[in-house]
Amino acid sequence: MERPTLAGRTLKFAVLTAIVLAVLYPFGLAVGTSLTGREESIANGGSYVLLPSHPSLDAYRLVLSGGQVTRAVLISIGITVTGTALSLLCTVFLGYALSRRGMLGGKPILLMVLATFLFTPGMIPTYLTVKELGLLDTYQALIVPVLLNAFNVVVVRSFFQSLPDELFEAARMDGCSEWRMMWRIAIPLSKAVIAVVGLFYAVSYWNTFFNAILYINDPTKHPIQVVLRQYIFRGSGQAGADVAIVRDLPAASVQMAVLIIALVPILLAYPFLQKYFTKGVLTGAIKG
Repeated sequence: MERPTLAGRTLKFAVLTAIVLAVLYPFGLAVGTSLTGREESIANGGSYVLLPSHPSLDAYRLVLSGGQVTRAVLISIGITVTGTALSLLCTVFLGYALSRRGMLGGKPILLMVLATFLFTPGMIPTYLTVKELGLLDTYQALIVPVLLNAFNVVVVRSFFQSLPDELFEAARMDGCSEWRMMWRIAIPLSKAVIAVVGLFYAVSYWNTFFNAILYINDPTKHPIQVVLRQYIFRGSGQAGADVAIVRDLPAASVQMAVLIIALVPILLAYPFLQKYFTKGVLTGAIKG
């Protein structure tokens, strides 16, 4: 391939820079506004501030002072950790079972999984099922209906099928059971796909919003995304017991503080998962 010209490299740099700025600017605006004090907010007409001259953490102290936001964050963390662990466990087990040749009932089960791509359950049947199971107003209602994702099952199954059959044949000759082959061979060689699927599940559970509104009627059980909506649309001074204190802070600062708190956990998860991506790729490169 020919080396790109100076004009081509300059154009690529300009385009990538514009994309990065377009992504970072709204995030920087949210962070800057969350650090803005009352006086500076009034001086700017109550609008958003990118670089506050006197940053203040008062908005964060308020929303993390043990009130509604703190409780919602803890609820979301619990749902995300528990739901992701259970979903990964079920997805890996089902994906591995469907990837093995000769599994009893494997084809009918696979057809059932693939059929969900064409025939998705509606909102009313799903709600009635959750109600009949007695899961309304429980945290299980935010996990059980979305425990398995058909797309993730197919992805994990395809990755397991791509592993060399010679490894499993050698293990079987050494007396390994299917259970041991899955834990000792398939899963260690599949860290990359498991990390990606785990991230998909974690983001989905952390961003739980519609199901929470649909199944949870008790405001004390709402996750962070529902509370964030309350702060944004109802006004930061109308969220529970914090009314009297919030009036001493700019509404936009409190709203953006809640927004940043809702974003940070997922942003922090990426660096820790990146090393598993790298390990999975390196292992996959030498697994044959």
